[in-house]
Amino acid sequence: MTVRSRGLQAALTVYLRPKPPADLVRLGTSYGGWWIPETTLKPGAVAYCAGAGEDISFDLALLERGCKVATFDPTPRARVHVRSVAPDSPAFRFEPTGWWDQETELRFYAPRNPMHVSHSAVNLQGTSDYFTAQVKPVAQLMRELGDQTVDIIKMDIEGAEYRVIDCLVREGPLPTVLCVEFDQPMPVRRTLSAIRSLQRVGYMLTRIDKWNYTFTLNQGQG
Repeated sequence: MTVRSRGLQAALTVYLRPKPPADLVRLGTSYGGWWIPETTLKPGAVAYCAGAGEDISFDLALLERGCKVATFDPTPRARVHVRSVAPDSPAFRFEPTGWWDQETELRFYAPRNPMHVSHSAVNLQGTSDYFTAQVKPVAQLMRELGDQTVDIIKMDIEGAEYRVIDCLVREGPLPTVLCVEFDQPMPVRRTLSAIRSLQRVGYMLTRIDKWNYTFTLNQGQG
């Protein structure tokens, strides 16, 4: 992590002043974990987790708490990993589909470090190697999977989060908890604009952990 990145993280935390509820808990490993309110971990809650990589510890922790979990990632290495660790449970589903604001097929560009797994539809790292995969809006995936609501969304989708957030704000779903990694490098103004869009539809920023942001929907919204 660069000095600039650490400085931006600290400045944004001071500027945005997250308001954590008393019941925040962290689920998952030190690498793949997220902060989430304990009260949202209700049996039968539906969780959508986009961006599996090679760590679905958060997804599995939600499953252990009684949630119904759907994990999404079109990356070939991620698909192999998920299938190697996925439990044989009717409450866990894996979809090798990316998230976007429309149904189409996109190129997913490789990271510069071949040891890393995450590919980017917006080519965050400016590379030339890619694979192609189908992408869909969350609302469409929700209909196809037969879910009436989505209670928890986690997305670590390598720069595509801005298009997806705009789509969630326009078309839904608006989950009770929204966990977003704002992948870098991206202009700070774009991150702030996405946060403001979420706040306008009723989200409160409750936790910042490096570039991982947890939002909760105010009562009466959604």
